[in-house]
Amino acid sequence: MTNSEIIKIAMQQSAIDSNCCMEDFIKSDNKIVISGSNSKARKYLELPFYCDLTSYGNNIVASVSEELREAVSDYISKYPIEHCFETPNLHILTEKLKPFNLNVCFMAEYFLPDMDSIKLLDCKYETEVLEADHFSDYYLPEWQNALCEKRKQLDKLAIGAFDKSKLIGLAGCSADCETMWQIGIDVLPEYRMQGIASSLSSRLAIEVLKRNIVPFYCCAWSNIKSMRNAIKSGFRPAWVQLTVKRNEYIAELNK
Repeated sequence: MTNSEIIKIAMQQSAIDSNCCMEDFIKSDNKIVISGSNSKARKYLELPFYCDLTSYGNNIVASVSEELREAVSDYISKYPIEHCFETPNLHILTEKLKPFNLNVCFMAEYFLPDMDSIKLLDCKYETEVLEADHFSDYYLPEWQNALCEKRKQLDKLAIGAFDKSKLIGLAGCSADCETMWQIGIDVLPEYRMQGIASSLSSRLAIEVLKRNIVPFYCCAWSNIKSMRNAIKSGFRPAWVQLTVKRNEYIAELNK
């Protein structure tokens, strides 16, 4: 796959998730659409959205409930694209959400592989490609970023790093939709800062690409360690996303 094909696949998936057209993400004007459910959306998304803002850098596509259409439209038309995703302007959106018992919950940056940069990176430890039936024993707290116990059926592939017989690092990917698999990575604390994370992440991305699937990587933009790993592994920033949830949902996460 080429970089242009990869970004097109990602935009097509975002269009499914946001209930819009792929072309909406490359327009210069912002776009407001009414959110809807779709069986082909990324499996971890809870649709329809109350409010979700997505930008590939050209504009903002806001996928919203009907009751929030006017408030969100006013907000994204008032400020520059990048400022709509950060304070102090973001406080304006949170004020608009208060009457609806809603607030900003998730803010994330997404990365796609750069085919001009991605390559196998050396690892000083033995590595092994693991199919689903070979990592069933690894659903443990130390591997919660690589594997998701709540959605075991989506975990398709992993690569482990071993110090003799001890698993010390694990990169896993989940089939969140038909065309894209999300990569997560964990390394035991005492083995970090040795290049294990980037080695496993890049190797897993290449394995996914061999299957004609697009690997993607996600982290909070404040997670500098994870962002550095994405870039070192051959990924580049592609889109950002902000999602609104009910206050009760947010309070449960904050327990």
